[in-house]
Amino acid sequence: MAGQAEKVFVPTDDELLQAQSDLWRHSLCYLTPMALRCAVDLGIPTAIHRLGGAASPSELVAALSLPASKLPFLARLLRQLATAGVFTSTDAGTYRLNPLSYLLVDGVRIDGDASQTAIVRAAASRYYVEAAMGLADWFRKDFDGPVPSPFEDVHGAAIFEESMALLDPEMDQLIHDAVAAHDHMGIGPVLRQCGELFEGLETLTDCGGGDGTTARSIVEAYPHIKCTVLDLPKVMDKVLLPAQEEGAVKYVSGDLFHVVPPAQAVLLKLVLHFWSDEDCIKILAQCKKAIPPRDAGGKVIVIDIVLGSVSAGPMLETQHLMDMLMLVMTRGRQREEKDWSEIFTKAGFSGYKIVKKLGARAVIEVYP
Repeated sequence: MAGQAEKVFVPTDDELLQAQSDLWRHSLCYLTPMALRCAVDLGIPTAIHRLGGAASPSELVAALSLPASKLPFLARLLRQLATAGVFTSTDAGTYRLNPLSYLLVDGVRIDGDASQTAIVRAAASRYYVEAAMGLADWFRKDFDGPVPSPFEDVHGAAIFEESMALLDPEMDQLIHDAVAAHDHMGIGPVLRQCGELFEGLETLTDCGGGDGTTARSIVEAYPHIKCTVLDLPKVMDKVLLPAQEEGAVKYVSGDLFHVVPPAQAVLLKLVLHFWSDEDCIKILAQCKKAIPPRDAGGKVIVIDIVLGSVSAGPMLETQHLMDMLMLVMTRGRQREEKDWSEIFTKAGFSGYKIVKKLGARAVIEVYP
């Protein structure tokens, strides 16, 4: 009723206490990735692995040559990381590796996947954190022309561009290492659980395939498939010579916006989320030119996140955090299924099928 005072919501004591606890947790949760980076920089996962897979804080102090005075502080760090699920604590007071921390052990590779330490170091770097801290200022600005990412706005450089290499060559390399680790992780489950993707294929082009880790894994599992890796000249300059000596995969230096080497199938594994919808349509249009008609087996294989493809919980939160990462760092985004459908249609494709959901990602076949 007009003029009636709006009823003020008053939480119960239990709700207020829970809200306060949740607020503390959200405000302080940045300390977990910082603690994780500390553990990676100290080499804690590798030390636990070398000590047989489990270690006490005192054993780690000795193994890492840390001052004895830091023992109680290390114990607190380990306790927080165990609470966050990075390590598994035991009744005996030791800490064990679990699947997460095993990914951070130096020299250990699973199905050819790269160690994930670069992701931890990059995400907890000052460049990433400062870009996120600039979000409020970025939202207030009215930019002329294309809207830069908060990262570009804060640092005056864009990831993957020459400007980043000029700003900080070490950070530029770390970002490339992190993206490579992110891209290579998970090809094993795709090969084991999505065999139908590769049935009848004779040729495949991996766009943005970097050093060829994914392509080599495909050839190893399906030796009859001839794979080509396409990536930018600055990437190929670093990998071309050793790759040529291997001889298992053909490497092509080029830009997927201009031309994609022809093949029966084109693979876009964790590529499109870096780009705007307009750029994705351009990339997909080039891919469509490179493949034969659908009745001849032509298709594009997209491996990327489909927002909302998982039920509520940590996996859904991970999807949304990955979208926030794209917001802060790039001009791209993660997409819901309706968004994927729209860009596929605008690029001239006739249909698509979500073949499998694997963790936070999905495998999509797109048909000309």
